[in-house]
Amino acid sequence: MIQLAIFLPLVGGVLAGLFGTRMGDRASQLVTVLPMLLAAAISCFLFWDVGIHGNEQTIQLFTWIDSGTLELSWALRFDTLTAVMVFVVNVVSSMVHVYSVGYMSHDPHKPRFMAYLSLFTFFMLTLVTADNFVQMFFGWEGVGLMSYLLIGFWFHRPAANAAAIKAFVVNRVGDFGFMLGILGVFFVFGTLDFDAVFKAVPEIAGQSFGFLSMDVDILTTLCLLLFIGAMGKSAQIGLHTWLPDAMEGPTPVSALIHAATMVTAGVFMVARLSPMFEFAPIALSVVVFIGGTTAFFAATIGLTQHDIKRVIAYSTCSQLGYMFFALGVGAYPAAIFHLMTHAFFKALLFLGAGSVIHGMDDEQDMRMMGGLFSKMKVTAVLMWIGSLALAGVPIFAGFYSKDIILESAFAAHTGLGLYAFWAGIAAALMTAFYSWRLLFLTFHGRTRADDHTFDHAHESPPVMIAPLLVLALGAIFSGFLAKEYFVGHEMEEFWGSSILMLHNIIEDAHHAPGWVVALPLVVAVTGILGAFVMYILKPGWPAAFVARIRPVHKFVYNKWFFDELYDRIFVRPSFVLGRGLWKSGDGAVIDGVGPDGIAAATRDLAGRASRLQSGFVYHYAFAMLIGLVVLATWFLFGFYR
Repeated sequence: MIQLAIFLPLVGGVLAGLFGTRMGDRASQLVTVLPMLLAAAISCFLFWDVGIHGNEQTIQLFTWIDSGTLELSWALRFDTLTAVMVFVVNVVSSMVHVYSVGYMSHDPHKPRFMAYLSLFTFFMLTLVTADNFVQMFFGWEGVGLMSYLLIGFWFHRPAANAAAIKAFVVNRVGDFGFMLGILGVFFVFGTLDFDAVFKAVPEIAGQSFGFLSMDVDILTTLCLLLFIGAMGKSAQIGLHTWLPDAMEGPTPVSALIHAATMVTAGVFMVARLSPMFEFAPIALSVVVFIGGTTAFFAATIGLTQHDIKRVIAYSTCSQLGYMFFALGVGAYPAAIFHLMTHAFFKALLFLGAGSVIHGMDDEQDMRMMGGLFSKMKVTAVLMWIGSLALAGVPIFAGFYSKDIILESAFAAHTGLGLYAFWAGIAAALMTAFYSWRLLFLTFHGRTRADDHTFDHAHESPPVMIAPLLVLALGAIFSGFLAKEYFVGHEMEEFWGSSILMLHNIIEDAHHAPGWVVALPLVVAVTGILGAFVMYILKPGWPAAFVARIRPVHKFVYNKWFFDELYDRIFVRPSFVLGRGLWKSGDGAVIDGVGPDGIAAATRDLAGRASRLQSGFVYHYAFAMLIGLVVLATWFLFGFYR
């Protein structure tokens, strides 16, 4: 049963990838969609069996690596944390597969696209079921590779190629830190098996090693290196620049990568390694700071963007910041709770945006929309549901998960905890504002589209709407139904040994002051009302306000100039260095002395020798005479010796 949930996507991806052109488009869609739907159904049963009934197990498949002292098995570790992730990944991915049947209906490369989706899902499942660091790294790199292929799927577009390369390179920076962390774990613990490492962590806690005349804590160093990998995959500030550019891929890719799967890999990794991070308080402090800063930073950019997908992408980046500062204060269950609810409503928003783009003839600029409620009532209502969940309005899923994160940050009673709390409150205000800015600019008010585009705007077909309905159910009910198990009275029994919390910060969060509990809702309502005033009642105000704060707006609209800064510090010097090494090093020295030099010397020698072939008989006779004289001289003198 467990094996089917993990390997069915692989089977579908391989069949569509190898035989898709022979089977045809429809068959390729069937062999990928049907296994994903079956895997999703099995995942629901496993979530109930493992999470609710506590039937945790680890399935050993085969010995994978046996070299010296390193022996690793390929095993499926299925505890509650894994069951939650497999449930989220398979359910959301299956909906994306179904949605793609309609969205990619006019694309000539449907088998390749469906194969990439299924293989991406398999690698993500490999990551979350890993029983050791190497198996996790295998899945980690697999999703990185498949994201590169999916973002650059429309390879005839230069922007898509550039975005795919950027995502790949930026993630390699984080992955290098992750790889160093894994090597450090093996050096310190002598094993890469999770259980063996976790068991030995208390003995290593507090120990240090010498580095540049300093004593450096071992666990802090290892956890920070591992966290660098999480920063890359989960687009935290500093390694976030690939995320908005990844919108160049098809919209189903955005929903799959940026809602429930790849970007949440870092959150899952830190939660899985909670037995290590709990003994590295400095590393957790760094996680809090990075998460709080990312939540605020990404929300500010979301306020200014005009591309409907980019607004949602920066919203994803901001929500990931919430998850990380929850991890940093030790509220691991709250982080995974928000990961699950966020997967439903963010996938709903991305696919809803895709429905708008599909109906608007590929238009993505919200300034060219407006008044679409009359044309796309179902899509509009579903995106309202997703936005209500994202803003944390009561009864919707985000209300339960976002609030417990903010209450946990406050309950930490540390300087960084309060920093994250207030950054999260500010981000909640901005989230509500830019979410309703998106809704009002897209679906309400007067239309700004040209007459032809607006007249032909239409609702998406049922094959695209049905997945949105399923995700909408998750966006409405998942928070209420799961709160008691994830962060309520059933929490300890539910999570079992899959997560370690030395201090139950969730219990402290439940006793937060009333104003802390009420403040997120107050700022959410304030943000919604502010957007209503500025984009419905007084539509001229935004332009006037931007004119008053133009330098600030320019700074935020240009994404705090991170791309320009990196271009100046890293990209241009790399190009100059690369060109210099190419022309002066490779061309002048290596090729000049090596292949090109030898070839030139041989050509010169051959040219000189060719001059002897003059064609005159007396030249040849003279050469023969010289040869005879030399031979006779050598013979006479050599003989007498």
